[in-house]
Amino acid sequence: MTPLKIALTKGRLEEKTVALLEKMGYDCSQVRNKGRRLILPVGDGEIEVVLAKAADVITYVQHGVCDLGVVGKDTIMESTGGFFEVLDLGFGKCRFAVAGPKDSGIFEGYSVKTVATKYPKVARAFFENRDMDVRIIKIEGSVELAPLLGLAEAIVDLVETGTTLKENGLEILEIICPISARLIVNSAVMKLRKDEVEALVSRMSRAIQKKEEKVCLKQSS
Repeated sequence: MTPLKIALTKGRLEEKTVALLEKMGYDCSQVRNKGRRLILPVGDGEIEVVLAKAADVITYVQHGVCDLGVVGKDTIMESTGGFFEVLDLGFGKCRFAVAGPKDSGIFEGYSVKTVATKYPKVARAFFENRDMDVRIIKIEGSVELAPLLGLAEAIVDLVETGTTLKENGLEILEIICPISARLIVNSAVMKLRKDEVEALVSRMSRAIQKKEEKVCLKQSS
């Protein structure tokens, strides 16, 4: 049988996903010792892991060259669809937030405000929902620079601890939504290999639930 190909976002999400697969009973030794390889077998060959950048995970799943993918909700929110989001994996947690100087006045008055972000689709949707007219500037690097240089009144970005914001004289002005890693499935694969996908999702769900139960037990003890 052809293995299910799962595209993983390189880095922390890759590490967390591999740990989850191991909790599910899969042998991930080849992924752990990958060297420079980017396509690796998992278990007895029923799964293949493809390592990619976040945006490329979406692309590979959309075009059907990978059956499933693990990617942050932030990347999903900037995408154009072509897949199903089937499971919140519970790791890679952070938040989308509007941030800026305390006196930015981003939510005050009626003048057009300028917002810098790596996520123009998310930013535009948020401000349109508030009936605010804003100019969105896309930034690829350290978006915190934009208010400091006078390019924008505020930014929309992912925030985990808020330390980087504080060190640059910025603060969270409003939380947009929580973010975590999600499992996505190609639309056609969801129909053609429905039983296999549902079995894998079920195993993942049980492994996540067991992990959460262990955390609760540790906290209560």
